[in-house]
Amino acid sequence: MHNRKPNRMREYDYSQDNLYFVTSCVEKRVCCFGEIISGKMGLSEYGKIAEKQWHWLGEQYPYIKLHEFVVMPNHIHGIIEINRSIIDVGTDRDLSDNDEFRVDVGTGRDLSVNDEFRVDVGTGRDLSLHHDLSQQQKIKSLSELMGAYKTTTSKKIHLIGNKTFAWQRSFHD
Repeated sequence: MHNRKPNRMREYDYSQDNLYFVTSCVEKRVCCFGEIISGKMGLSEYGKIAEKQWHWLGEQYPYIKLHEFVVMPNHIHGIIEINRSIIDVGTDRDLSDNDEFRVDVGTGRDLSVNDEFRVDVGTGRDLSLHHDLSQQQKIKSLSELMGAYKTTTSKKIHLIGNKTFAWQRSFHD
């Protein structure tokens, strides 16, 4: 077996808060995600799955924020931000810049001086465990996140009939 050049920095923690630019290619660079026509990308059914699963990734993991993303005929590019401060229990709302206040859900009474629980102003959801759960949340590394993306994308593409679809090993960051 030949020696592979490592494509990750040694000693770097890829689960730490940061922005990561990633590229992942289809195996053998097969153009199955669509084609570029008049300068615009037209997604095939497989390309639509690749795009949908990217958004699923953002819904699945509350500590990531997805930035720019594009599906190309045989690869994807995206920017993933790992950011522990945006973890929100039970909602998909970023509360890092949102004013919260304490209120009794049953009576609507202001409990600002009482630490019984906190409620998200926008949704009415109880946030009393927000801090504790954000500290307990296991943060997946960039490799684990990309593994989840590639695995779920592959499974969905296989289910609609392309049993030979595969991603190229690893990804570039």
